[in-house]
Amino acid sequence: MTYFESRIPVNINDFNEIEKKIDICNDLGIKNIILEPKNGIEIIPSDFRKKMQNSSKVNIFFRINLRINKLENFRAKIKKYGNFTGILSIESLNKEVQLQSAKDSRVDIISFSDPEIIKTITPGVISLTKQNNSFIEFSLAPIMVRNKAAQSKNFRNLFKFIQLARKLKANFIISGNFTDIFNFRHPRALLSICNSLLGIPMNLAKKAYISNPKILVEKTRNQNVGLIEPGVKLV
Repeated sequence: MTYFESRIPVNINDFNEIEKKIDICNDLGIKNIILEPKNGIEIIPSDFRKKMQNSSKVNIFFRINLRINKLENFRAKIKKYGNFTGILSIESLNKEVQLQSAKDSRVDIISFSDPEIIKTITPGVISLTKQNNSFIEFSLAPIMVRNKAAQSKNFRNLFKFIQLARKLKANFIISGNFTDIFNFRHPRALLSICNSLLGIPMNLAKKAYISNPKILVEKTRNQNVGLIEPGVKLV
């Protein structure tokens, strides 16, 4: 496998929009993409999954992102994902939710893509994700905003917390999380941004775009072994 775009938000009812994003990725040489349904969808319909995988020019994988800010809500919702066959990420401003998510083997990613959430990252969460072989996620979307003051602030925070993650030897991925198709970039351009602007050594940048997302999707494949269909497993 080559480069991944690890987070592409999509409206699953707008196939034309999804096709445009897939075509752009394909033209840019991105052959592995992870789609994330928008609008609070918490389960990926099996017909949508099959349609995308059967018709796509690139390798398609799936993730669900839960934005949860109360610990009791996390505990209630996580019960649905015991046999989940995709990638599960959690976003939260609540540090208790982050810590609980980092402890839970059903959670694959603790996402700090949001410019407000990134400021809440702690060494404790990083340590727990390392122990449980899950990942921290950063995103380049906040530094693509047009407002220059916001862009500068977001860049400083992204740089600061990526350096913290590096210092603590975090397992991390870097996604685009782009909603605007004109923000998509060739993988070499993204690696250059990470290396020259964010201070990430090239070997670590490649790891964030290639080997770590590959680990995530291979975990998904292992979860699929023995499944008749998503949620139904032979024992």
